[in-house]
Amino acid sequence: MLQIEIKSSFVELGNFLRQFSEDRNTKNASVLQNDLFFHDFEDLITLSQSHNGWFTPEHVYFSIQSWAKALTEDNLNNWINPYDFSNTTTKKVGLVLAGNIPLVGFHDFLSVLISSHDVLVKTSSNDQYLLKFLAKYLIAIEPKLNSKITFVEGKLEGFDAVIATGSNNTARYFEYYFKDKPSIIRKNRNSVAILNGQESFEDLVLLGEDIFRYFGLGCRNVSKLFVPKGYNFDNFFKAMYEYRDVIKYEKYANNYDYNKAVFLMSNFQLLDNEFLTIKEDSSYASPISSVFYEFYDNLEELNSRLLTETEQIQCIVSNCFAQNSVAFGQTQQPKLWDYADNVDTLAFLSKI
Repeated sequence: MLQIEIKSSFVELGNFLRQFSEDRNTKNASVLQNDLFFHDFEDLITLSQSHNGWFTPEHVYFSIQSWAKALTEDNLNNWINPYDFSNTTTKKVGLVLAGNIPLVGFHDFLSVLISSHDVLVKTSSNDQYLLKFLAKYLIAIEPKLNSKITFVEGKLEGFDAVIATGSNNTARYFEYYFKDKPSIIRKNRNSVAILNGQESFEDLVLLGEDIFRYFGLGCRNVSKLFVPKGYNFDNFFKAMYEYRDVIKYEKYANNYDYNKAVFLMSNFQLLDNEFLTIKEDSSYASPISSVFYEFYDNLEELNSRLLTETEQIQCIVSNCFAQNSVAFGQTQQPKLWDYADNVDTLAFLSKI
């Protein structure tokens, strides 16, 4: 199957996804296969929270719109043009996907197909339906994809290479189980923000997007702040108040109550605004409804430290205080060429 045919299929998928937003779903008569798929996708979005309590319609729509923006012909061309897949020997690539946020495995799915390989997908039990629906749509508009996409129940077998995402614990299992195959094994990572106290209120509100989007469950969510000695958190908390409605979600509220109680029983010193706690801690991974912070003396020394601990960090958010830092509010809107764990997936797939 030609790469141009695969690319065109994903462009059509982008057109399909562009119809769906939290404000209003608008059916476009020019979109292929709409009569078969439009209302079924609306229903699936509505049902997503019953499949996974964290997948609220708001967050599912956000993920859909992010992919709708990404799946344009220009974006796909800019992404794949540096690679040469013209002489690719088609391999079967297994995917073991996470399920922490909606469609979190879609980039790997897209990468395998756009590089002319076949994909074997083992979805997470937490995100079983959205990707399968989009695959069904792709096959409907391009039937040749049917032989290139397989969803696996049970044990993943018969693959030539694998991309697996999990926790640090499951990564050890993956590394042993997949040791004889080319692989990308992804572990836990977290994102951090560097503040200097000169950020505007608007900057801090945007930082709240990096913290609260998907309830903080993604590796691109900010879970740790680095702040200068003597930093005053008043403006930070005033900006976070824009996200106060997060406490209305029962699962988030339960986590807030539980984690706050654990911190208090352990006699930890907390700052709290009744829906977010912040705690001084050297760890990168904070629990849901909490953000850790750490003081720094010198930005240059902090950047040197972050470079040595890069394997624990997915994104650094700042006003250009760190190399390749992400702007406030942008962590959950990566480009196609912003690779998880900074591992170039297409380069890997071009060499297997």
